Amino acid sequence: MGESVKGMKTKRREARTAASRPADFLTVALPKGKLYQGAVALFARMGLAAEEMREPDPRRLVFENRAARLRFAIVRATDVPTYVEYGAADLGIVGSDVLYEQERDVYEPIDLKFGRCRLMVAEPEALSRVDNPGRWSGVRIATKFPNLTESFFARRGIPVEIVKLYGSMELAPILGLSERIVDLVDTGRTLKANGLAPVETIMESTARLIVNRAALKIKYDRVSKLMDDIRGQIGQPGEGG
Repeated sequence: MGESVKGMKTKRREARTAASRPADFLTVALPKGKLYQGAVALFARMGLAAEEMREPDPRRLVFENRAARLRFAIVRATDVPTYVEYGAADLGIVGSDVLYEQERDVYEPIDLKFGRCRLMVAEPEALSRVDNPGRWSGVRIATKFPNLTESFFARRGIPVEIVKLYGSMELAPILGLSERIVDLVDTGRTLKANGLAPVETIMESTARLIVNRAALKIKYDRVSKLMDDIRGQIGQPGEGG
């Protein structure tokens, strides 16, 4: 049978993205925000980061290390898996919270072990002193992680109404939009400052290296060497180790 329409579209899309890259470069998508400095520090230890990446001009989105044939694209954290899945970037760094929320079709070979935080259910402190999560029955949750939240409550057999937000979750209980929230918690200071307390952990999140599946096959030698170098930096054995 002839090639499917979807297959032909995928090949055309990959050809377009490949044509936009410098020849023989690997493109790495790095996330803006809290994981950026850790990602830059990792590549700096390997001597691969461009010097101007340490304190970048916020308007500049692409940096190149021509000697190492690497191009770094600075993108919104939630967009990293998309760039990697579609082949616009060969590799990327992203939090496992974003990765598992989106369920993109990418290879996830390495836990980079920085940017550690927890995805948690939180509620007003006064409620947390008398509440019993084991007796929850029908809850409304404000979150930017609807898929992970729904899966967590489904495993417990608890009906959940999810209100998707994009800004500060802590405002939802204050204004009565929802009684509880699901959000990332690092130190917990932001929750405490807004009268909230964490009550249940959904998952722990750390930065992960992700790889485009086609790039791993087509550029196997370069991609696998870069992965081995990264493993060496974080003290993690290779796949054969």
